[in-house]
Amino acid sequence: MPKDTNSILEQDDHLVQSFADLNGLKQQGARTVISRAKGAHVYDNDGNELIDGIGGLWCVNVGHGRQEIISAITEQLETLDYYSTFYNFTHPAAAALAEKIAQLAPGHLNAVHFGNSGSVANDSAIRILHHYNIRKGRPEKKLVLSRQGAYHGSTHLAMAMTTPQYAEGWHAASDLVHHLRSPHHWREGGEMTEADFLDALIDDLTQTIDRMGADKICAFIAEPIMGAGGVITAPEGYHKRVWEICQANDIKYIADEVVTAFGRLGHFFASEDVFGMVPDIITTAKGLTSGYQPLSATILSDEIHDVITGPDGMFLHGMTYSGHPAAAAAGLANIALMESEGIPERVRTTGKRFENNLRGLADIELVGEVRGSHFMMGIEFVKDRATKESHPMEAQVGLKVAQACQKRGLVARPLGNVLILSPTLIMDEPMIDRIEAILREAILEVAAGL
Repeated sequence: MPKDTNSILEQDDHLVQSFADLNGLKQQGARTVISRAKGAHVYDNDGNELIDGIGGLWCVNVGHGRQEIISAITEQLETLDYYSTFYNFTHPAAAALAEKIAQLAPGHLNAVHFGNSGSVANDSAIRILHHYNIRKGRPEKKLVLSRQGAYHGSTHLAMAMTTPQYAEGWHAASDLVHHLRSPHHWREGGEMTEADFLDALIDDLTQTIDRMGADKICAFIAEPIMGAGGVITAPEGYHKRVWEICQANDIKYIADEVVTAFGRLGHFFASEDVFGMVPDIITTAKGLTSGYQPLSATILSDEIHDVITGPDGMFLHGMTYSGHPAAAAAGLANIALMESEGIPERVRTTGKRFENNLRGLADIELVGEVRGSHFMMGIEFVKDRATKESHPMEAQVGLKVAQACQKRGLVARPLGNVLILSPTLIMDEPMIDRIEAILREAILEVAAGL
């Protein structure tokens, strides 16, 4: 592999990067080469140290370079490099990780199907529910309720469940999915109180079920906190009320915890501990291995599992790398490390400091709203705070703030007029305070130039 940055970028011309302005990447200086990482930092190829404010991509929860996970992966590869969990085969690492996830998951979620990404986990959830309903003699019960602003992945079906803005210029399996109102009170609530807005969201749900027919709807899918849709939190009590309506209408509730699970909100899973309900399915990925290996899990209730494991039927779903030995070993080591160091418990304190520090940035005129929870935060920039008018997209405010942050030693993720922070979960208080100082300087610099 080449060492110098120019040679790396020449080779990179052959790489089609994800969720990028591919034309814009042709510009000089548009790409950053990250060549190594340690702890809460990454280093570009020129040796600049950067705080990893996006945790790789919502996922490096325990930090970079943890020898406990690296050694577990290495030992597993030396023992069993690969075998599938197809047909009648299994292996110790996949079996042990499935049991561990079942122990950590809430309530009756005791069956685990492995994949290799959050997109695949969400696709699998719907495919499994379609199979479940076919086995129950109701094949027409296959539609899915999602929400404006959601992000559930980029495979054909997962993209259909994602907010339509992400599918612009692309096709998706949109005939299966209906998008309910966005739960973003600050943007969508108008003059309503948060309680009134919650009632309006519930009305939208119940009217949609009445119109489409509960006998046609297999699932409602929701992130506890919307991630790539802009870090949007629903009104308090939203998830429990939606879950109750789903239960009353025999609609399965899928909690997409690809981002929120494994400590980001201070718990291994957020659905019950933070939001007070136990879904029928939880999907997860990212923090499951802290990004050290690609692995996802679709966690099923006992009731769903009992139906799909009944007689007279084959489970015709799976991927070559489902439950890969090295990935499963990484997951086990990652969870063991989180438990031994009490990382989720620590996040309840450090994550709250991070959240409160960032909320303090609301005193800057450019900042319209600071939202999120713990180590999952978004900052939305506005042209006019009174009217909440946004800057035109061509102003690239989020990108400019991200660039100003990187210049000062912090990686942050721009998303239009929003800046997203989802750092590693191991940061101490001085680093948390340093991030707030960098953000303040960067935002003020950009505001002065607008």
